[in-house]
Amino acid sequence: MKLFRTTNGCVIEHDKTFYSAGDAEWDTLITRDDLEEHLRKSIGLGPGLDGNPIADARTLRAPIGNQEVWAAGVTYFRSRDARMDESKSTGGGDFYDRVYSAERPELFFKATASRVVGHYGKVAIREDASWSVPEPELTLLVSPRGKILGYTIGNDMSSRDIEGENPLYLPQAKVYNRSCSLGPGILITSEPLPSSTEIGLEILRAGQTAFTGSTTLSSLKRDPATLVHYLYRDNVFPNGCFLLTGTGIVPPDSFTLNQGDEIRISIERIGTLINFVG
Repeated sequence: MKLFRTTNGCVIEHDKTFYSAGDAEWDTLITRDDLEEHLRKSIGLGPGLDGNPIADARTLRAPIGNQEVWAAGVTYFRSRDARMDESKSTGGGDFYDRVYSAERPELFFKATASRVVGHYGKVAIREDASWSVPEPELTLLVSPRGKILGYTIGNDMSSRDIEGENPLYLPQAKVYNRSCSLGPGILITSEPLPSSTEIGLEILRAGQTAFTGSTTLSSLKRDPATLVHYLYRDNVFPNGCFLLTGTGIVPPDSFTLNQGDEIRISIERIGTLINFVG
């Protein structure tokens, strides 16, 4: 079952049929610990909608209301290697090896809702950066009480040259306007995704593939439930939150995003999030 936020309200997709989620406000709806059960009951209250209300991507909004977006870093070995390479010349290389091996994960604030774009939205690269990449990530929807309610696709846009210059510059490398995208919808399930779940990234430039890569959740070192546990220590999220779980796909050091590039991130069972650099 998937939940979408559209210009006309909340829409549920179940077995390729679409249903209205009623008049509930987005924040009220997705903060429910019984969200999956509630949506199943909503499906039983009425007939499906005519047609496909999300066929036109312009009707989709980012699936976020007043939630904060947080992120976990260095949760894949590939990310550890990339972070070490980009910062070794400035003395920060072994920081990331320590994080990868430590019990405590790296967690950082990523975005407010105003900095997030949705499916077919335009993500940005910093004007003062010369080395920018997308980071495709499985993203958790977490309730105010710390329950994982579902999963969506996240793009943690990153300025690798800024972070590599000094690890303390991480907020500037990660947090800026249109630095994050979420969507297209949320897979609502109480069951963890299998470790075989594949994440794929394709970057198109002038209609041609400039980079492609993939990984699976089996390469994710940190258990999602553990990441949530650490995030919610001595912290409160009245509207719930989204937590990006890290990336295992990093383009080569010679690659940087250009204006006009198309970024396609696919995760099994969730769908494909498409964004453009602009």
